[in-house]
Formats: sequence, structure tokens, C-alpha cells
Amino acid sequence: MEDVNQTRVNHFIILGFSNLQNFRVYLSLAILLVYILTISGNFLIILLARMDPSLDTPMYFFISNLSFLEIWYISTTVPKLLAILMSRSQIISFKACFVQLYIFHSLGLTECSLLAVMALDRYLAICNPLRYTIIMSGRLCVRLAALCWTAGFLAAIIPTTMAVRLPFCGPNYINHYFCDLSPLLSLACTNTFLNGVVNGSVIGFATMFNFLIIIIIYVHIISAVLKIKTAEGRGKAFSTCSSHLTVVVLFYGTAFTVYVSPKGNHSMEYDKLFALVYTILTPMLNPIIYSLRNKEVKEALIRATRKIPSYISQRN
Repeated sequence: MEDVNQTRVNHFIILGFSNLQNFRVYLSLAILLVYILTISGNFLIILLARMDPSLDTPMYFFISNLSFLEIWYISTTVPKLLAILMSRSQIISFKACFVQLYIFHSLGLTECSLLAVMALDRYLAICNPLRYTIIMSGRLCVRLAALCWTAGFLAAIIPTTMAVRLPFCGPNYINHYFCDLSPLLSLACTNTFLNGVVNGSVIGFATMFNFLIIIIIYVHIISAVLKIKTAEGRGKAFSTCSSHLTVVVLFYGTAFTVYVSPKGNHSMEYDKLFALVYTILTPMLNPIIYSLRNKEVKEALIRATRKIPSYISQRN
């Protein structure tokens, strides 16, 4: 039997946004600015959550995990995209391509699990407030976060392993701005039906399982909130989970558009534009949507800012 690991391709050429070459400089600057803002915003959330005692809560523990994930998530694709736009270095090695593929899908699946766990956290805070701090202990939070990361990185092994074993005989042009499963499978010089079935089963199950958990939890949250007699109480309860719900809609909405919607003419160009939302814009917006508009974070940021002059004077 022919060894499927044999391949004539030792690198790929990422086309990126080849149809926007006239706007290459402006696009590079815009993406670089978003990248800097994303790294800074998410790092600030992690720093505040660790330094300020008022943010030492399960909710901000999971938000810190999400911020750490977003830093890694955007760093998986954007540096290579900037290299393509700024220096037109479109070549990526075979190994680097599949490493990027694995890390990208691992982080995506981990985020699906984290969003589900964060929904559970909001459910306990709203529906069982008296026992919330007892149930969501520090040990349980660590275990839930570890479960999310482990499940995400284990699940991504299957589609990545199956893809890397495919024979790639050329052409080696990836019509995307990073190594994603769909454009890679289209380059394989063999039938990829089995890969499609397995990918859909593994990634689809992991994604939909967490999405259904989120829906079920929010049905219970809404049911509990509607039983609150005062409008002020209902508004306060809804406000505690509105940010999370916004992130869920943004993340799943764009991801479903790319991976689930029917493919038509020019679908790859639309996929690349929608992929920008959940790979670049969502990581930037998460600190704003989820944390920076919260009263607790604003107060923690003010306290941290006031400590800077005294810290500088001590250093001098």
C-alpha cells in the first residue's frame, strides 16, 4: 500500500486578500492596530484580575482565561497575515501550516467550552446566589478551566492528524489568510469525504454540544429572571449575563456562517471576511464587551492607576 505520508508539497503559499492589493498598506495598519489593542486590552484584564482583590471571583477567573485564550488565538493567525501584507511573504512550511491549523482549532474548541462554563457560572450566580460562592469554589473553577483546555486540545488532534496524513501533490495555493481545514482539504490529491465526515462529527459535536448547553442554561436563566417581581431586579439580573450573551452571539454567529452555511459562488471570499470577525475582531471586542464596561473593572482600573505614581517614586 502506498504510504499516505509521502507528499510532493513541502510548503504552501497563502494567498491572503490578494484581491485587496491596492489597499495593502491601509489593511496592514488597521490589522496591526487591532492586534496591539487586542493584546493590550486582554493583558490588562488578566493583570487587573490578578492584582485587585475585588476581582478575585469565579466570573473574572473565567474572563482571565478567556483573555489569555484570545491573546494566543489572535497571535496564531495575525503575525503571518501581517507578514503577507507587509512583506508579501506568502510561503508557509508544511509543518508550520499544520501547527497553525492545530493550535487554531484547539483554541476555537476551547473557547466553545469556556463560553459554556461561563454560562453555567452566570446561571449559578443568578439562580442560586446564596450557595454560589460555595459551589463555585476556587478548586472547581480551576478544574472546569482545565477541563475546557484539555478537551479543546484533545479534540483538535483528530482532524489535524487526519489532514496531515493526506497526500498533497499540488497546487499548493491556500485561498485563505491562514491554514484552515476547508482550504487545505481542497488541495489534497485524494478523496477527502472521510475527512469531511470525521471533521464534521468531531468539531460539529464539540461545538453544538457546548452551544446547546448554553441555550439550555439561558432558558433556565430567563425563566428565573422573569419570576423576579421588580423591574429593577430583572434588569440587574439580565445585565449580569448580557455581556456573555453578546460574546456568544458574536462568536457562534460568525463561526456558523463560515463552517455551517451552504457554500455558493465566491463563498471563500465571504468566508475570509467573516473569519476576520471571530479571529481578529472578537478577541479585540471581548475585553470591551465583557469587562471594560463593568463597574468593578473600571473601579479596579482607577485604583491601579492611582498606585502607579507611588510605585514609580519607590523605584526612584
